[in-house]
Amino acid sequence: MSTAADSGNLPDRASYPEQHFKHWKLTHDRDNILYARLDRAGERVNALSREVLEEFDQLISLVERETPRGLVLMSGKSTGFVFGADVREFDGFTSAEDVTREINRVHEMFNRLEKLDCITVAAIEGYCLGGGLEMSLACNYRIAKDVPATRLGFPEIQLGIFPGFGGSARSVKVMGGLKAMELMLTARQLKARAAKAVGLVDQVIGRHEELVWAARKAVLSGKKNRGPGIIGRLSNTLPARKLLAEQMRKQTRRKARPEHYPAPYSLIDTWEKLGGNTQKMMQEEARAVGRLMVSSTAESLRRVFHLMDRLKSEGKTSDFNARHVHVVGAGVMGGDIAAWCVLRGIDVSLQDREMKFITPALKRAETLFKKKLRDPAKVKAALERLRPDPEARYVPRADVVIEAIFENIDAKQALFRELEPRMKAGAILATNTSAIPLETLASVLTHPARLIGLHFFNPVPQMPLVEVVYSNDTDEEERRKGAAFCQQISRFPLPVKSSPGFLVNRVLAPYMMTALKLHREGIPAEALDAAAEAFGMPMGPVELADTVGLDVCLMVTGVLQTDDAAESAANGALEKSFIQSLVSAGKLGKKSGAGLYVWKDGKAVKKPGVADGYNLADIAEQLIEAYTNECIAALQEGVVADEDLLDAGMIFGTGFAPFRGGPLYYLAHKDKQPVVSDQVKIPEPTTAQAPTKAAHEEPEQETETRV
Repeated sequence: MSTAADSGNLPDRASYPEQHFKHWKLTHDRDNILYARLDRAGERVNALSREVLEEFDQLISLVERETPRGLVLMSGKSTGFVFGADVREFDGFTSAEDVTREINRVHEMFNRLEKLDCITVAAIEGYCLGGGLEMSLACNYRIAKDVPATRLGFPEIQLGIFPGFGGSARSVKVMGGLKAMELMLTARQLKARAAKAVGLVDQVIGRHEELVWAARKAVLSGKKNRGPGIIGRLSNTLPARKLLAEQMRKQTRRKARPEHYPAPYSLIDTWEKLGGNTQKMMQEEARAVGRLMVSSTAESLRRVFHLMDRLKSEGKTSDFNARHVHVVGAGVMGGDIAAWCVLRGIDVSLQDREMKFITPALKRAETLFKKKLRDPAKVKAALERLRPDPEARYVPRADVVIEAIFENIDAKQALFRELEPRMKAGAILATNTSAIPLETLASVLTHPARLIGLHFFNPVPQMPLVEVVYSNDTDEEERRKGAAFCQQISRFPLPVKSSPGFLVNRVLAPYMMTALKLHREGIPAEALDAAAEAFGMPMGPVELADTVGLDVCLMVTGVLQTDDAAESAANGALEKSFIQSLVSAGKLGKKSGAGLYVWKDGKAVKKPGVADGYNLADIAEQLIEAYTNECIAALQEGVVADEDLLDAGMIFGTGFAPFRGGPLYYLAHKDKQPVVSDQVKIPEPTTAQAPTKAAHEEPEQETETRV
């Protein structure tokens, strides 16, 4: 990334007092073009903090006074353009009026930028998100460098708000209503060429071209944005807005309830009413975002964002880096772990008893590669990095060896006896067991302190959390290496103490068993799932049990079962017997086509109207009480270190309603939480994950605490 203007610059003049700015570095060239580079002091990435914006206000005043030929906004950091506003400062607001007042102050700055007499250019390389993109939209012209790190987008919806620095009003004006609204509602991040295709940027330059020269040429040529084409302009007319807004609401309802996530609906309402008038839409934007910012949903989602940062920090305590991973067990979990590691750029060998057991995993991997990579050449290269290895020839060269065979203590211990003497020094030895205590498995090793758990969740490509399991005997460095490996493959590491079920499965077991108890007492599965979904869970407990697999549920509950017969009966012996009868009949859930539900085309067949008339709030309270009680017990027993890690684990491991901030946060702020509606909604089947896909599924680069 360029960090200096052209050679041949004139000496700095008194009118450009660079020394007066802490975060902005100013230079100008022989054509009197001013280059303002944001290099936020003391931070790795750029964000629009209050201090940065105060200096930006001074910068605009300077340009208004000195009238250079052009103003170019650039980054002075190699990490990106501007990641957005600093989320850490959002929590300082106590009223909607305070937020609106601050937004209006920024609106005034960006309006002045928009009205400058000189040509203004935003020269973008790396991430340009949220407030940074809103700043660029106030410029006459936007240039983006086509490098892998360049991403443009509005992630605000994920924090319970929508673009508030003029971005909602300017984006619909620049791109047209349909494209701009889609970008804001989905929180998608676009690469440089995709951004140009939708009209978000005006010019794209190659990776070997210099931004500073492209920006200089744009100023000298008087380049300005042309606005959207005729279709884009028509989409902002009142009849089009009314028609499109209703379609947008319908599509949004499939993913988020308005009582849970009000921000997208507020954005749609604002655009529908005022999208044809930029000034009025901007005024309403300030008021609407002010209200949303201090809502319980936004407060909770900001907490989720901070929890994400906390998990990322767990992966930064070691410089361990894996070049080769060896996975033993080519079933769904093992095969998908192997494929995911390949997608993250690592060579992988996959072992099973015979080649016929590995072949299905290779076919699933190819399907995943085609979906994620699209380019046939990249798909071919990925497949070449995934090596079938029934004879375990690659074990000695592996940096990480992951056991992912069936849940049987004897089989796992026998495998570890074979693997340990063949592994190279410093390599990670890990088990993907769902619930078996680490001490039990490590007891057969010569060096039991080296074994850690790396517990992935199904489906591996979609679930962002990995439990990094350790015992009292585990070498601390091995745990840190395991967390660093998770970070390397773009997964959030959650340190958990070895205990039956670890954290996630331990909490899910009583939650699902309570659902089965209520089902046995006469409440339909559809009503149980509808109640959980009305609370905010992405999937109901009955559907979740079928998705996980009833045989797996039975195994986990067996591991968690106490030796006390009376306590065991109280903890769901009848429900376990019920599950056993289904498993014995071959009804394993989704994978067998039948379980508690019948499954067709990968979806649970739910009977319409069955849940009508049931008190969903009461049912949800019983389900969530079982869930949160187990969370409290796990925390008291030290399964995780603190409340933040527990909430993070349950949000990213089970999809606990993100707008509620985590189970323990929910209990502490119950009086401020949205109530459960009795309106039955059976959404399209989805995976049990938090709705923060853009933030966690395939992060190309850390975004830290920014929007």
